[in-house]
Parts: sequence; C-alpha cells; structure tokens
Amino acid sequence: MDSISKELLENLHKAQKAKAKKQARMRVQVGENSYPVLDYSGTGFALDIEDAPHLRGLVDLYAGPNHLYECLIVASEADGPLMRYDFKRATAATDKAPLDYARDPDAPVALLPR
Repeated sequence: MDSISKELLENLHKAQKAKAKKQARMRVQVGENSYPVLDYSGTGFALDIEDAPHLRGLVDLYAGPNHLYECLIVASEADGPLMRYDFKRATAATDKAPLDYARDPDAPVALLPR
C-alpha cells in the first residue's frame, strides 16, 4: 500500500478544518472577536486550537443570530486540534428584563381607553 505524502496529509487536514468552521452553526463572541464552535456539549464547547486564544471569563454563545447563553468559562484541555472549554456558569439569554416582583397571573395585559 502506498503511503500518503506528508504535504498531502497536511492539506487534507486543513481542508477538513476549513469545512468544519464553515459548517459551524454556533459561535462564541468575546468582545469584538467571534470564533466558530466546532464541538458543543451541555458542559462546554471546543474551538480550533490555532484560531482561539486561551479564553477565560465571560463570553456570549450564539446559534446563528440568536443569543443563547451568557457563559462564564475556563479553558479545560487541548484535545488534538481542539481547545476545550468548560462552563462554570451558562445563563440563558432573554430579551426581557427580569421582574422584581411576582406577576399576578390574572393581571390585565393592557388597558382599554374609555
């Protein structure tokens, strides 16, 4: 069996990585920078080790344009071409401010003019 040249193998890995980044549906936003999420689980996510810095702290997690979570993360481990990050906290993002009181379920929705 013929062996594959090192150059061809490197180009194949680069093409696979580019395809994975292009197909990534989730991304992590850190300030002005955005990184595609290549692997996601309920306890954390993984980014390309070459592109992602050693992130730590507060980040935002998006699925397309939808803001899913505000996360507090810590770098976990390097896993081959991926850098894994674990959630310390992942709070679901909402488009409404939290209420300071318990809302009465029978409260009127709107007032009608007389």
